Amino acid sequence: MTVRTCLPWPDKRLRTPADDVSEITDDIRAIWDDMIDTMEAMPGVGLAGPQIGVMLRLAVVDGSSERGKAVRLANPEILHASTQLREHEEASPNLPGVSAKFKRPRAVTVRFLDQNGQLAERDFIGVEATSVQHQIDHLNGRMYFDNLSKVKRDMLLRKARKLAAL
Repeated sequence: MTVRTCLPWPDKRLRTPADDVSEITDDIRAIWDDMIDTMEAMPGVGLAGPQIGVMLRLAVVDGSSERGKAVRLANPEILHASTQLREHEEASPNLPGVSAKFKRPRAVTVRFLDQNGQLAERDFIGVEATSVQHQIDHLNGRMYFDNLSKVKRDMLLRKARKLAAL
């Protein structure tokens, strides 16, 4: 197991949709293990494959307070999203030093392949719902700041560039 390096924004892979996973193999499980180690080292509550240069639809999410309960997801898709929204501060190790607060659905139902290659459905609530939506955005070649208005997005990116120049 290894802590991997997160790609720096604006690496073009962060804007590229990831490829579907055809089957769960030992190689895929090893990538998930590295992703969990990387997520824990940040520390964070989720990580998607493209963030570390793995262009596969793989994600991990762990919003538990005691940690060590990461959910491994391949090819996740949202089946249902609550109409009730939850505001949360989001950030990314791909663009360190900046964050933005906005609202996403408070709960989502997600279908995915689990670590055994079985199709599974799970309800995610609160911070885990926010994280799984954030990871699916990454898998689709989107960054969290794409959800901001143009003015707020430009301000955030300008601040990130200043921090990177220091």
